[in-house]
Amino acid sequence: MRNFKHLLMAVLLLTSTAIFAQTKLSGKVVDETNQPLPGASVVVEGTTTGTSTDFDGNFSFEVSNSSGAVIVSFVGYVNKTVAFNGTKNFGAIKLAPSSETLDEIVITATSFAIDRKTPVAVSTVKADIIENKLGSQEFPEILKSTPGVYATKSGGGFGDSRINLRGFESSNVAVMINGVPVNDMENGWVYWSNWAGLADVTSAMQVQRGLGASKVAVPSIGGTINILSKTTDVEKGGNVFVGVGNDGYQKYGATVSTGLLDNGFAVSASGAKTKGNGYVDGTEFEGYNYFINISKQIGDNHKLSFTSFGAPQEHGQRQNRSSIETYRNAESGIKFNPDWGIKNGSVTSIENNFYHKSQTSLNHYWTISEKSNLSTALYASWGTGGGSGTAGDEAASLFSVRLGGDDQPVDLDNIVEINRERGEQGLGAAAYLRASRNDHEWYGLLSTFKTDLNENLAFVGGIDLRTYTGKHFSEVHDLLGASFADDDNDVNNPNRALKVGDKRDYWNDGEVGWQGLFTQLEYDKDNLSSFVSASISNTSYRRIDYFNYLDSDPNQETDKYSFVGFGIKGGANYNLTDNHNVFANIGYFEKAGGFDAVFLGYDNEIDNINEDAENQKIFSAELGYGYRSDKLSFNINLYRTQWDDRTFTDNFSVNGEDYFVNLLGVNALHQGIEFDAVYRASDKLTLTGMLSIGDWIWTNNIENVQIFDDSQQAVGDPYNLYIKDLKVGDAAQTTAALGLDYELMEKTYFTVDYNYFGDYYADFEPNNRTTSTDTDQSWQAPDYGVFDASIRYGFKFGEFDTTLTARMNNVFNTEYISDARDGNSHDAGSATVWYGYGRTFNISAKIKF
Repeated sequence: MRNFKHLLMAVLLLTSTAIFAQTKLSGKVVDETNQPLPGASVVVEGTTTGTSTDFDGNFSFEVSNSSGAVIVSFVGYVNKTVAFNGTKNFGAIKLAPSSETLDEIVITATSFAIDRKTPVAVSTVKADIIENKLGSQEFPEILKSTPGVYATKSGGGFGDSRINLRGFESSNVAVMINGVPVNDMENGWVYWSNWAGLADVTSAMQVQRGLGASKVAVPSIGGTINILSKTTDVEKGGNVFVGVGNDGYQKYGATVSTGLLDNGFAVSASGAKTKGNGYVDGTEFEGYNYFINISKQIGDNHKLSFTSFGAPQEHGQRQNRSSIETYRNAESGIKFNPDWGIKNGSVTSIENNFYHKSQTSLNHYWTISEKSNLSTALYASWGTGGGSGTAGDEAASLFSVRLGGDDQPVDLDNIVEINRERGEQGLGAAAYLRASRNDHEWYGLLSTFKTDLNENLAFVGGIDLRTYTGKHFSEVHDLLGASFADDDNDVNNPNRALKVGDKRDYWNDGEVGWQGLFTQLEYDKDNLSSFVSASISNTSYRRIDYFNYLDSDPNQETDKYSFVGFGIKGGANYNLTDNHNVFANIGYFEKAGGFDAVFLGYDNEIDNINEDAENQKIFSAELGYGYRSDKLSFNINLYRTQWDDRTFTDNFSVNGEDYFVNLLGVNALHQGIEFDAVYRASDKLTLTGMLSIGDWIWTNNIENVQIFDDSQQAVGDPYNLYIKDLKVGDAAQTTAALGLDYELMEKTYFTVDYNYFGDYYADFEPNNRTTSTDTDQSWQAPDYGVFDASIRYGFKFGEFDTTLTARMNNVFNTEYISDARDGNSHDAGSATVWYGYGRTFNISAKIKF
């Protein structure tokens, strides 16, 4: 009996030990609106044991501890500690938004707006939405259901998408990745093909409309798009994924993370390859993307983080729009592309883009004290590549010869044969392909200091230093059977016989310097949060021309011309109750003109250098109201942006001489109302909606514009611009969206989105409206709406969490015009357009390990 008691005691001890060794913790992490937070970290306090939430915010893991606490964290939210004692299902763990958890962003606590605190109109898209809705779409198209946003694929080539915000093109929208500005420093443009793989490593993307919350000295007229990449994951592991779609689309890649090691190091890396034939004729593509993050915790107060990413790619383009009649008569319909041909039986892009832009940064985060911290980033970006096009004395005629009718590809073999015959005669190419290159080197330093002056008032200040050199040249891309090409544009080496890769036509550098200071005071007490900020920047330009000036000519390099810009803005948010809040902001800033506003003739002639280029002047104001409850959340805001002295340059030929002029006094007004809402009808059903109504117009005519020569003598007669009350073109002024997300069964969701676009006026050049009788609005394209749908299914593949996603865009194959350029008659017959994509599909699988 005694032995039996001993045996029973041993069994009980072993059983209890086994039970305690298998303490199971589970739950779901959600945000303040009860939306799931995929990728949130759940770690047992004092250990590195933990996991991250799945696509639906759920987590489940076993620990050896019988009691303790877990720390739940997600970027942009306040960490939460929850105790446990034995096996526990925590249920829904709700995290509150906070700026203080954004230290992984290069500019500490400045880049992301915080709900019910930062007084700006904002929309945030998290990683789960990106993964669900992206499919084979372009990265900016994820935002098409956001108020004020108009995103299209432009010509339809891989990465050729564009985005307008409140009617402003991307050159007037600040785009930042991890707090670092990425707009081109010469012209402000953002080329999304450079960031084609960024969606794979984005943890959140935020659109701040209007003044924005960023404190760096970057003037954003339309708004700011902040993209926050994934940093080092706490959990060891990773994932592999694969996707296929229409027109030969294929994508596959992997992500892996070491987790936080005992020595304080952590490493995450991601890579992928994408290729396909392209929806539009002649737009085959192949691209790669890579991402690596290495971080090191140094003591309790310092952290270093190294990040590098890029997306080298090459793709065919459709650069030129066509008339509506051309598409209707074309064999391939809306897929018709005039910019490709057949050479030796293979597709050859006439307009071809190839580029690799990398961004690398080293960030240092220093917690100086409980009240003060300093965030500093050193970064560098190198870009190399360009786009191809036609060249040669007979290019216009030879590239118009097609294999059959006008809607067929260009007969490039015909050009090859002609060039070979010329080569036998010792002559150069009659027509060939050139590449316009835009390489660059960009280095910068961003540093932000923040300190709490008291429990309610904080001071933020920092510096923004950048230096940029753009290298612009044209080179021979494909001789198309010729032995060489003639060129006489280099005064230092005239009458050259060019081979592939040799520079031709032009070669110049643009040097841009930027020095910025910014400061802000933030007040936060009880239900009131407010700020006032100021910034000042100095932009300098210098041009070096290697082709038009002898190496001995001092005019080969211009002087440096500097322009000062500044801005001041302020705002306040007041939480009336736990459900209601109101906010307002106002600001004024002056933005230096771009590179082309200074060097009007694209040369170094002193009479073509506008050393007194006028600053652009922007005034903006906004009012907003927000409502939050467990089931319903919505926002309403009104905005008004006055943009004076927009930079416009033009060239005129008078008596055979070319003259350039910088037009002043061109003003525009952008105003409107925006509404967005989320309604959680049940635990299974979520509805979303959006309505944006804009009124964007040119506000004045310009009278008596006189052209002067370098001796300030009047040239030709004065002319006028008649643009008053004409609509600003190239973006839909009315947009709306409805969305539905329904849980069909556990881990299986069905999503439908409807997007409507109206009041789209064709793009036009105000400079061309010089006749008093030519005051009609530009052509208004037909309104249109498209349905997108997806279904995602989560399950266990052995021990691995797996998600299958199937997505179809433009479910009903709606035919619509997404981009248009106005014609002389301001009607459908004279307009040239690009059609949007018809029905497309994508199926993908991700396995997490």
